[in-house]
Amino acid sequence: MADAEAIRAFEHAGWQRAAGTYERSFATATRQFLPSLLEAAAIGAGQSVLDVACGPGFAAASAAACGAAVRGLDFSPAMLDVARARHPGIAFDQGDAEALPYPDGSFDAVISNFGIHHVPRPIVALQQARRVLRSGGMLAFTIWAARDENIAWKLVFDAISRRGDPAVSKAPPPGGGFATRADCHTALTQAGFTEIGSRKLHAVWHHASGQALLDALRSGTARMAALIEAQAEDAVPAIGREIDRLAAAYRVADGLAVPIAAFVAYGRKP
Repeated sequence: MADAEAIRAFEHAGWQRAAGTYERSFATATRQFLPSLLEAAAIGAGQSVLDVACGPGFAAASAAACGAAVRGLDFSPAMLDVARARHPGIAFDQGDAEALPYPDGSFDAVISNFGIHHVPRPIVALQQARRVLRSGGMLAFTIWAARDENIAWKLVFDAISRRGDPAVSKAPPPGGGFATRADCHTALTQAGFTEIGSRKLHAVWHHASGQALLDALRSGTARMAALIEAQAEDAVPAIGREIDRLAAAYRVADGLAVPIAAFVAYGRKP
C-alpha cells in the first residue's frame, strides 16, 4: 500500500502541474489516437459512456460528438477545472479509477486514453471498469508502445543517456508497466473480460525542434517530466540538441516529424 500511495501522490502532483499546459503540449500526441479508441469501444449514439482518467475531457468530448451520453472522471481537480470549462455540457466527477463512484452496471462503455497505466494498480482499475459496465459492455484503453517502437520516446531517452543522467529521476516505479499487447491481454483476462483484442497504432508528432519535443514532455506529462526536470539545468539544452542530431532522419521543412506508436486494447464484459 505504501508503494501504491507513493505512485498515486506522484501522479497526482504531476497532473495537477501539467493541467494548464497539457492541451498545447502532450495532447497534440494523445488526441491523435482518439478515433481508434472510440472505434474499439464501439461508441455510438444513445450509449452511456464513462471516460476514466479523463484529463481535460478530450475523449469524453469525442464520445459526446458521436451522440453518446458521457461522464468523465479524474483525480486531478486542476484537470477537471479545464475539462469543465472546455466542455460545459458534459458531467465531470472527481474520483479514483480504482474505486469508481458509480453503481454496478451503469455504463454501456468505458474508455481511457493513456490513463490506465498511470494508476497504482491497473488491474484494480480494470476490475472497477468491468463492475460499472452493463453485461455486454465494452472497455477500451490506450497505452504507449515500448520506447524501442516509439521513436519520440527513444530519441529522448537516448539523448538523455548521452547528454544527461537517465538514473537521476526520483519518480517511483509505475504501477502497471504496460508496454505490449500481451501485457494488455493478460490484464484484461485477469480483470474478467472476454472477446479481448488489441491493435498497434501509428501517428506522427510534429515539433519545431528537439528542444520543442523536450519542452512538450516537460510541460505536459508526469513521469517523463520528472525525468527531464531532474536533469542539471545546463544539460537540458544539450539534450535538446542531441535529439536534433539523433532525429536527422525525421527532419522536414518546418522541423521534425517524429513517429509515435501506441496500442489500443479492448474487451467485453460477459
